[in-house]
Amino acid sequence: MKSIWQNRTVLPSFNKLEGDLKTDVLIIGGGMAGLLCAYRLTRAGINNLLVEADTICSGVTAGTTGKITSQHGLIYSRLVRQFGSEKARMYYDANQMAVEEFRRLCSNIDCSFENKSSFVYTLNDPRKIEKEFKALDKIGCKAEPEDWPHLPFQVAASIRFDNQAQFDPLAFAARISDGLDIREHTRVLEINGHEVLTDSGTVTADRIICTSHFPFINSHGLFFIKMYQYRSYVIALEDADDVKGMYIDGSGKGLSLRNSGNLLLIGGGGHRTGKGGGGFDFIEEAAARFYPSSAQVCRWAAQDCITLDGVPYIGTYSAKLPHMLVAAGFNKWGMTSSMVSAFILTDMISGKENPYAPVFSPSRSILRPQLVSNGIAAAAGLLSPSEKRCSHMGCGLKKNHTEHSWDCPCHGSRFSEDGRIINGPAVKSLDKDKEK
Repeated sequence: MKSIWQNRTVLPSFNKLEGDLKTDVLIIGGGMAGLLCAYRLTRAGINNLLVEADTICSGVTAGTTGKITSQHGLIYSRLVRQFGSEKARMYYDANQMAVEEFRRLCSNIDCSFENKSSFVYTLNDPRKIEKEFKALDKIGCKAEPEDWPHLPFQVAASIRFDNQAQFDPLAFAARISDGLDIREHTRVLEINGHEVLTDSGTVTADRIICTSHFPFINSHGLFFIKMYQYRSYVIALEDADDVKGMYIDGSGKGLSLRNSGNLLLIGGGGHRTGKGGGGFDFIEEAAARFYPSSAQVCRWAAQDCITLDGVPYIGTYSAKLPHMLVAAGFNKWGMTSSMVSAFILTDMISGKENPYAPVFSPSRSILRPQLVSNGIAAAAGLLSPSEKRCSHMGCGLKKNHTEHSWDCPCHGSRFSEDGRIINGPAVKSLDKDKEK
């Protein structure tokens, strides 16, 4: 199942690593975050190398809906409550900076960049919208109420951010990857200090940046308990309406909508990876109900890392690995989070202080209610009987009949039916001898 971006864009290809190399900075992971880190480091004159297990942007970035916005659902009321007004404002400023940087870069790139308003709506709980307005007012951010969004169903209330954007992420990636030092089909297997062992050679680096979506080193950082993965679904319709903006349900359980050219993209049906959920049935039923004259031309699924508090982890991997940096847990908002990561991590490597870094520090408190849920899910997965077990930490895998894969309900690794890795954090295919 390829996304519309994969059907439209042919990305450049890069050679596989052959033998051993040395570099100042090694970036692990060739999605949008990794590419933007390599792009900024290169322009800062810092020698760097990016390695990707598959091909660039073939994973999570290929499945994004390409929204570029600082409106991340109803997050600001939550941030004010958890972190206070100052840090909530810093989060907004960091992401709005990312929007503006994309706008600047895309002015010279043919990637279907469009300025759009972004909306969060609620079907039945206007109090949530009121709380968000109060939080935004408290941190000095401007937002507007919207009584009549261009949607095919009635909403109880909505909130609008102007001057946001959308684009074709792979067309953008094709341009910014030009001239970068990249090795594809190079899977990292192990990290020992400054030496990174891959399946085709060893890279020695002064600094290492992990942008592999889900960090795979379990002995440090506790990312395996600080995050879980969430699967969501998208369909593209032709002969459907122009909704004139980017929309998302504030409950997280409804529909996400945006147009791309002559197509309407509808997302939703999400669930924790390895668990049940609405899936494609949910959004296809919605499409039939609201756009009965339309035709589906494409469908695909996406996977996102969800953190304990809704804020990404960007910074030092752990206190015991000061030479390693990480960018992970983008909570479905990978485009602006990738740009924020590139700015923060490049500044850290350059020895500069970044004003937004404290908000995203991976060492912040993990004492959040989601920690308990993650622990329970991991324990249940470890104890669950299963025909196949995950090569990451041994959890029982669940068969995904829709996508013909084996999915891990603990940490979100996914494998093809013949045992090949589809999504990390697993770095080893399934042991076929143990599967018989």
